[in-house]
Formats: sequence, structure tokens, C-alpha cells
Amino acid sequence: MWTLPCNDQFSGDIDPGTFLSPSAVTRPRFRYWLPDPSVDEQTMRDDIKSAANVGAGGVEYLPWYNAGGFLGPAPPGDDWGRYGVGTPAFNRLFQAALEAHRDAGTVMDFAIGPNQGQGVPADPNDEGLQWDLIPFSTAIPANGTFAGIIPGWGTGELFAVISAEVLERIDNSTASSAAHVPHTRLVVKESSLTDRTDDVSSTGHLSITYPTSSSQRTYWLFAFYQRLTQDQNLIFTSNETDAIVENGAYMVDHFSSRGAETVINFWDKYALSENVRSLLAEVGNYAWEDSIEIKSNISWSRSLPNLFEQKHGYSLIKYLPLIMFDNNNIAIQSSNPGPVQCVTDALDEGIRYVNDFREALVEGYSKYLQRLTEWATTDLGLQMSVQPAYNLPMDMEATVPVVNAPECESLGFQDNIDGYRQFSGSAILAGKRIVSNEMGAVSMAAFRYQISSLLWSINRAVVGGVNQFVIHGLSYTGNYWATTWPGYTAFSYFYGELWSNKQPAWDHGFADFLGYVSRLQFSQQAGPLKTDIAVYNKQSATDPSFRWHAGNMTRLIDAGYSYNYLSPENLNLEQAYVRNMTLGPDSPAYKALLIYGTSNVTYESISKIRQFAEAGLPVILVGGDPPQYATASAPSHATFTEAISELKHTKNVFAVSEGELIGRLASLNLDPRIRVQTNSTWYTTWRESVREDVQFAFVYNDGEASTGHLVVSSEKTPHLLDMWTGLCKPVLEYHQANGKTIIPLALEANQTALIAFSGPSVQWLRAPAIHAIQAPSTIQGYEFGRNSADSLKLHVAAGPIDRPLVLSDGRNYTFLPGERVAKSFVLGNWSLTAEHWASPANLSDASQIAYKFNTTHHLDALVPWTQIPSLTNASGLGYYSNSFDWPPHTGSADGAYILLPKVLHTLRVKVNGHQIPPPDYNAPKLDIGSYLQKGRNEVVIEVPTVMWNYIRSIFDRIVMAGYPPLISLTDPGHLPELIDTGLSGTVQVVPYVKWRVKL
Repeated sequence: MWTLPCNDQFSGDIDPGTFLSPSAVTRPRFRYWLPDPSVDEQTMRDDIKSAANVGAGGVEYLPWYNAGGFLGPAPPGDDWGRYGVGTPAFNRLFQAALEAHRDAGTVMDFAIGPNQGQGVPADPNDEGLQWDLIPFSTAIPANGTFAGIIPGWGTGELFAVISAEVLERIDNSTASSAAHVPHTRLVVKESSLTDRTDDVSSTGHLSITYPTSSSQRTYWLFAFYQRLTQDQNLIFTSNETDAIVENGAYMVDHFSSRGAETVINFWDKYALSENVRSLLAEVGNYAWEDSIEIKSNISWSRSLPNLFEQKHGYSLIKYLPLIMFDNNNIAIQSSNPGPVQCVTDALDEGIRYVNDFREALVEGYSKYLQRLTEWATTDLGLQMSVQPAYNLPMDMEATVPVVNAPECESLGFQDNIDGYRQFSGSAILAGKRIVSNEMGAVSMAAFRYQISSLLWSINRAVVGGVNQFVIHGLSYTGNYWATTWPGYTAFSYFYGELWSNKQPAWDHGFADFLGYVSRLQFSQQAGPLKTDIAVYNKQSATDPSFRWHAGNMTRLIDAGYSYNYLSPENLNLEQAYVRNMTLGPDSPAYKALLIYGTSNVTYESISKIRQFAEAGLPVILVGGDPPQYATASAPSHATFTEAISELKHTKNVFAVSEGELIGRLASLNLDPRIRVQTNSTWYTTWRESVREDVQFAFVYNDGEASTGHLVVSSEKTPHLLDMWTGLCKPVLEYHQANGKTIIPLALEANQTALIAFSGPSVQWLRAPAIHAIQAPSTIQGYEFGRNSADSLKLHVAAGPIDRPLVLSDGRNYTFLPGERVAKSFVLGNWSLTAEHWASPANLSDASQIAYKFNTTHHLDALVPWTQIPSLTNASGLGYYSNSFDWPPHTGSADGAYILLPKVLHTLRVKVNGHQIPPPDYNAPKLDIGSYLQKGRNEVVIEVPTVMWNYIRSIFDRIVMAGYPPLISLTDPGHLPELIDTGLSGTVQVVPYVKWRVKL
């Protein structure tokens, strides 16, 4: 087992393995849902080994404590004080998990705290824990006098008291960034904001009087208190007041390095023995933190006011009323942004102060991440991975470059390609080797999530810039407190999926799926993602739905341009410079920077953009002049407008309408690296290996079945890489001219293709001297000679030739033997042996995989199990068998392809007892020629189902940690519906003859 290097970027000494067999660090991993250290150690070891056996690179170790408060009470009988993080039980299991990875030859990530890593056991008075700023407000009586105790007195440490004149009050307004949430909206006179903190007595009394006037002015008082929240991510309280590890775990301060120190101190003192450190050095991969799911009134740190003043040159205090709305957790507290929103009478309504506050949050949060990353890399010799700024009111793009392996997730990003591009752009510019994704968390999908849906999500993430997947997730398979079969289920059945050997697909095709993902990751981790265009994007708080409203990006997509987004903070990265007219030449090598007319442009970034343009980078303003991003230090509107005007008069800067954009790019000779010509929507990526002379073009069809062409900016030899089998072969048909390679392509919906372009030095990609530049549609496949140079055998199916075969050496063939080939035929009258997976006789024994029994069914047509009366509520494995005579009675045939319906979950095929390599699930077509025999030929198609259809039928008997599953309690009688499973459609056999062409 090799040791992971501290440097995990492209310059690191990483062993990626090969395309056929990627290494463990290159393969996808599972998030491992481990209840707590009360579980059986051997079962945990077996789970990790089982994950390795199906092709995972390891697990993300995540003790998912439920000590009450999040998903219900603690399970009866469990002793949380005995099994908390840092206890001997935890440390033994943590070491055992590392040993299991060592034995399996895989790598392990670990959460830096229980649950999602938001905090650790600590003294509840530790100042490195989470802080909150709690606002209170009240109207000053109509006589203009306030005399009494300020609102909220005693809530915490008084931080500030501010008074202001209110010009307008609107109740239950929906005019806010927090949509349609009832609140009071106050328009205050900005010049009236006054700090009254020093006037408050030690008993909380304040006396102020405003002069009366005929205008009947209204005044309000705002009080702010800071305190440690003492919120826990592991809720437990014991009587062991001196035992930190037996009193739950507390959320830490995410806006200062002090919060990181609390995490580090805990691990150093309670969990990192010499044995554990040694094992981490051997098999550890990432220290990791999940999306930030802490709640507050206002995102806060005790150090934030000083940081704010150092950064912006003025005090935040009197502007506090402006930040007390919609500055907590903008995702999970979207319905509770605050009861009062204050804006000012200024033209920008005071948003400049809110923006400055959020910029200070970014700086404080970056200090937190920097300290954790320093600890992971220098002390542990690992890497740091987090889901940066996720859910909090910050510019996510500004924080992504801080850690080694930034991570997003399919759930929050909603499989939105443009959302992924907002995340990945800054990581790619910063030279990150890995852009990770927590993949496959789907609401109400427990035990009903199919691989076809997971593939769709994965493919969309990849074209958005993601190149690593941590699959959500692998479930602990043993017994757990007061839990029935099918066993421990994180989130109490709210989210899927729960992968393990209790899923029929696990040992019946799941490895084929992971093989595809592993090889896809191999290609996408080989080198930087080269991207055609950067799009300027500044948001003070990244929209949690990741919507992009600046322009119509469809024009770019249809023209084949790849793009992603950059925040102005990213333009200050050391990698952000121009060489050979490209921005970030060592990573994305952007050919142009677009600034849309609805973008918020910071004044400071204009000079940087001018530098880029003067160095040769085309900068295009699209759809009008952009507005100014508001900050307190921003110059006047006139000064900003003048700076934009100067920018527009700079060499290499152009202003166009949205409709003129593609024409302008063409006039500048800024062709996409891969131009797409099709009647559907195809997305592409282009990666250039840092280790060998190979470039990878990945293509994904996000629309209906379609045909088209790729026009690739390379004249190297193209090879088709099969991500399902690991096999490679030269592309048969293509044309090269003027530095371009034109490749015809046909893709089914959600189908992908991976094409490698290589030079002669790459031994595993060898090409013949001759190829086709045109080929008839009757050619179903082909095989080159052993040396890929001596001969070509075309697999020709029945049918007339629709166009000649033209070779690159000028040979032209107008006749192929298609007219004498046997015709295709459909296999009907199937026999289905259904292996039922049902609950064990003892439902309380959750360690059992299933009770299995068989039934036999004769099918005239292939339909879903839900349409077969005796299988409607069944789950398990389907063995579909059929047979046919070979060779055909009429016509010639040297072999045949078998065409299958689109695969819903997984699928494996045997012909005459021989296992066939896996097909592309989105276009299942298998060459079975070498497995055919004279006479009767047997075909068996093995199709696993999901478990939901059976589990649903016994759901009223299922118990999770002592209680019924939450989804049955929140909406009784409305469980998720049955889902179509099994094999449905037609299976066709397509004979072919081999026609040899001498090369």
C-alpha cells in the first residue's frame, strides 16, 4: 500500500492507476452511515471490505449519532456517554476502520466531528464554539422618550444599542431576499443611526429623548447581544461534568481560526493516538466537513467586529440594524430570516453595509478553513475537504479555493449544471485537482433510487466541472438498538440511498456501475479542465438554489462553448494571469471573459480586468453596461461609470448585445475546443493529462436521442474509451483538416462518450495508419487487428448500403456484404425466475440480508414487475431466460449483437453460461459473437430490483432506533409509490458478418 502524499494537487505524486484499473484514490467512495461506536466492529470491517469488493476506493467515515433532538429521541438502551466521540469505544472503532482500509487497499476520509463535522466535544464555555448575535427591537413611544430596560436585557452579553429614525414601516412585506416571509420592514434615515451603547446602565436601563416636532417622527431602538449558542451537533448531557467527551458535541465558531483550534485541540487530546496517526499517514485521504447546518439569529463571531474594521476601515456597530435580517443560515432558515428588516433611505437601501458585512464573514470563514487545512496537511499529512460556505450568507466562489478539495452536492445543487459551474470555476482556476461531490442524496428515495437516475445526476455534475464522487451512502449492515430489518437507515427513510449488500444490485451489477464512474473519474482527474469562457459573477450571498439570471447561456451551449463562473475575488488568485491571450493558462486557459449587463461589478475589479485585456485577453461586455456592486468604500456612480467607459475603450474589450455574442466570438477566432453540431443538447469537457500525451473529450447528451458531429481542436489520433469495460480502440470514422478533427456521433438520451486524443508515445493507445472518413450505417461495430495496424474487420448488419465506405488513403467501397446478412429478430416468450428478497422470520434481526425464495413466471412480453400481479409488491432478482438457434436458417452470420432495453438499475447478461462484459446502460448493445455456438443458444439476463416495493408492503412493521420511520409519521398513508422495476421492452438479436479490410 502506497502512502498518500500531502500535496494532492496536479503537481502531487499521485498514483492514478490505469484507465482499465483506476487506483483506490481515483475511484469513488461511499459516505458511510455508521450509527455510533456501539455497533459491531467486525460488521463494520466487513462493510468496508464489501465496499472495496464492488469497486469503491474507500469510505467517508461518518459516525451519524442521533442522540435526540434532530430526528427524534435517542434509541432506547444506548449509552451515549459511553460511545461519544473521543471515548475509548470511538477510538477503538476509528482505528479499526483505518485498519480495514489498510487491509482492503483503499483510502479513508473522516468527518472532523460527529454527524456532519460541525463541531466537537468541548467545554461549553470554550470561546471557540459558535457565537450568535441576537437582535431585539422596539418602537420608541410617540412622545419620543424611552426610559426603562432595553429590549432583550439578560439574553447575553450586551454588544450594542442603536437608535434610528424610522421613515416608513411596512408590516408583512414580502419585498426581501427571503421570499414571502412575513416580517416588518423599516426604512430608517441613514444619518440618524446612532450608537447608544455607552448610555446603557449596568442594570440595562436607558433614557433617551428625541425632540418633538410637528412632523411626528418615529424612532426605534435596537439592542444586540452576543453569546455562545451552546448548540450541539451531538445532543447529550450527562452528569460527568469533568468529562468533555461524555457531554455531546458543540458547534464551533466558523468565522475565526479560534473555532478551528477548538476542533484541532479536541482531536489532538482525545483521538489521535500514535497508532491512529500512523494509520492516517498510510490510508488517510481527507479530513472533511459537510455543508454548514448551524442555525443562528445573525452569523457571528466575537472576533468579527475587529476583523470588519480592519478590512473596511470603519465600525460595523451603528449599522447592525441593517444586517439582522437574512444573515443567518439562508438555506435551512429560509423561513426564519428574522422578524424585522431594516433598510436605509439611501439609493441602495444600505445594501453596501450588508455587502461589507458578508465580505467580513468570508474573511473570517477563510481563516477557519485555512487553519483546518494547515492542520490536515502539515500535522496529519492529509488533505482538507469541505463544502465551503454552503448555506451561509457568503460568496461561495470566494471561499472555494481555500481548501484542497472543495465539495458540492447533488441535493442542494439540484443537479443544476449551471450551479455546478458557479462552484467549479474558482476551483479550476486555482488549480485544484479535485472538485468533489456528495452524490445521490434524494428526498423520499430510500430503497427506491435507481442507478439510471444516479447516472443522470453524475453525468450532469461532470459537465459542470465535478470530477470526484462520494456516493450517499453506504449503510451499516448489522444490528442496532431497537431497529428492525432492513437495518439502520440514516435520516429515518427521508433520504436515499442506503447502499449495501441488502440491495439486490450490490453483488449483481453494482461493480459495473462503479467501474464506469471510476474510469470517468480517471479521465476527469488526469489534468486541468480546459474551459473556453469565464463569466463574471458576483453575489454577496450565493443563491442557495444556484440560479443564474445574468444572461441567456443557451446561446453559448448551443454553439458548443464550455464556460464557468468567477467571482472578482478569484481574479486575485496567483493563477489568474494572462499568457498567450488566455486567462489562467496553466489550468482552465479561458479564451475570453464575459461580463453581462446584469452582473454586479466591483470597482476594484475593473483595473484587474483592464490588465487582463491589455495583456491580450478578450473581454466582452454583453447586453449593456453592468451596474456597480455596492460597498461602503465604493466611489461615486459617476466615477464608476467613467471607469467602465475607460474599460470599454481598452484594447481587446468589446461591447455587444446578447444576440451578437456568438458572432463576436467567431470574429475573434475564439472557437470552442469542442464544437458540437447536433439537434439535441450535448455538453462536453476537455481535460489534458499532466502525465502523458493524452487529452480526454467527454460528451454527454442531455436531450433526446440524436446524431451529430464533434469538431475538436486537435489533429491527434482519436480513440474511443469504453468506461463500462475499460477497453480502448481507435475511432473508426473521422476526418481531419486545418487543425480540427471531425467525428460523427450518435447518442441516446443521457448517453456519454469518452474520446482520447493521443500521440505516438502513448503505448496503451495505439492507432492504425488508416481510418474511415465515411462509413455506411450498416456497420454495427468493428475490430482492429492485434497490433491495431494490420487489418480492420467491420461488423456489417443486414440492409442496403446508404453511403460508400471511404478510407483515409482514398479507397472507396460501394459494395459491402450487407444484403446477404441474416436479418435481426426479437426474442419473445421469456421465462422469468424471480428471486424474492423478503424480511427474515425474525424481523428484529437486522443483520440478515433477506429471506429468499423463487417463483417462476412465463411472459409473452417484458413488462415491469408492477404489471405482473404476483410480483407487484416484490423485490429481489429477476433471471430472464430465452434461447434461439444459431446460425440463422436464412442469410449469413459470423456473429451477433444483442440489443437490450434501457437499463433502469443494473443488468448482467450470460450467453451459454458465459458472463458478457457490461453494456452501456443508456444504450445497451453487446457483441455476443464469440460466445455463440452451433445449435441452441441460451440467454440469461440478470436484473436486480430496488427493495422499496417489498419494504413498502411491510412498512407498518418497521422500527428505526425504537420508533416508526419518520416518513410514516409525517404523512401517514402517503408513502412513496411503487416504482417500476425489472426488464421491460424488447430484446433484439442483430446478426452480422465480418468484412476484412487490409490496412
